Amino acid sequence: MKRRWNSSLWLGFVLVLAGIASYPLYFIRFAALRDFPWVNLPLIALGLVLMAVGIARAFWRPDVYRGKIFGSVLGILALALTGFFGFEIFVTARQLPASHGAPLVGQTAPDFTLPDSKNDPVNLSGMVHSAFAPNGAVDAAIGANPTAATLLIFYRGYW
Repeated sequence: MKRRWNSSLWLGFVLVLAGIASYPLYFIRFAALRDFPWVNLPLIALGLVLMAVGIARAFWRPDVYRGKIFGSVLGILALALTGFFGFEIFVTARQLPASHGAPLVGQTAPDFTLPDSKNDPVNLSGMVHSAFAPNGAVDAAIGANPTAATLLIFYRGYW
């Protein structure tokens, strides 16, 4: 009797790989999925269950299904990759460096210079001490000497 191809073993391994690879390649772009892998964990769990079924088939009915040795190797590899993925997502990614010397809320930010959208240098002190006028009416605002304020926005993300 010819032994059959153990499809649940291979499908499970492909699902585990897809669950692990799709997080950094696709799902990290969405804020709701970046902080906790809502889609990836069920996909990996389903893949591991299918692999367990495939390995059980191979050991309980070796005359019908293939995969005793290769299925065991794939199972160990899938568990190792899943453990590495979990460690990277839940341990390593949560370890932010200490921000010694970072300005606190309400504290004056240190002066800095950055390029604007036209690649011209803009510094913080120049913006705070410049005359402010809406719609570019600088000449009218210079005589009135209004107070200018600057809002700094810090984005957390991956780029």
